[in-house]
Amino acid sequence: MKTVSYYPGCTLRNKAKNLDFYARACAEKLGFSLCEPETWQCCGGAFTASEDEIATKLSAVRALKAARDAGQPLVTVCSACHNVIKRTNEAMKNASFADKVNAYMAQDDDFKTEYHGETRVYHYLEYLRDVVGFDRVKEAVVHPLSDRKLAAYYGCLLLRPGKVMAFDDPENPVIIEDFLRALGAEPVVYAMRNECCGGHLCLEDAEATKKRSNAVSDSAKNHGASAIVTACPLCRYNLIKNGSELPVIYFTELLAEALGVKEARNG
Repeated sequence: MKTVSYYPGCTLRNKAKNLDFYARACAEKLGFSLCEPETWQCCGGAFTASEDEIATKLSAVRALKAARDAGQPLVTVCSACHNVIKRTNEAMKNASFADKVNAYMAQDDDFKTEYHGETRVYHYLEYLRDVVGFDRVKEAVVHPLSDRKLAAYYGCLLLRPGKVMAFDDPENPVIIEDFLRALGAEPVVYAMRNECCGGHLCLEDAEATKKRSNAVSDSAKNHGASAIVTACPLCRYNLIKNGSELPVIYFTELLAEALGVKEARNG
């Protein structure tokens, strides 16, 4: 069984345990194993664009470096963690920025070689698409979701900035819809699927956040969806907190249902 490095992030340790649990269980079912770097730390939750801001990026770089030293790609699940790690990895390809980071990391007890962005970073969905293959996922399905009309919700962090994240077309993404088709479900395409839920405003302007969240869930409902599918714990929190009439489900839980993993756990 192939082993890949895996960065779970903090939220998957508490509020988003199902996102993590089912990611691990489904990986085993599909022939790969997720292995955490031993000393991973919080990624910080947000990428700071200033090239002079070094300290907040060190934990992400250490996880990236650990994956490189293990000879493995680094897989993430949480949208926020993925955004931070992918953008940090790209920043480390800038020699000036990398020199500053490596100067800090040279003080680590286990520091041996500098890091310059060598690790391949995948979101779990990308790994399914690009390495495992959605055809292989489809073959592994034992409980097709053939009676489900599901709305993929991308949000902001998986798609933007588009050239760095390179996750999918930021204006017309298809990866989650293709994933849902592999599970036997019918994807619902709706106007707000790649718009912001207002998460960045939730403490500053709760009313604006509610308006944006409701626009997403109402759009999905009006296009006939029975549930919303996401990879982002903050998006899920906002949609539910602000009154979504549709269930909001992590994509890994749907995958577990289709593969029979969820049934086995409940049993």
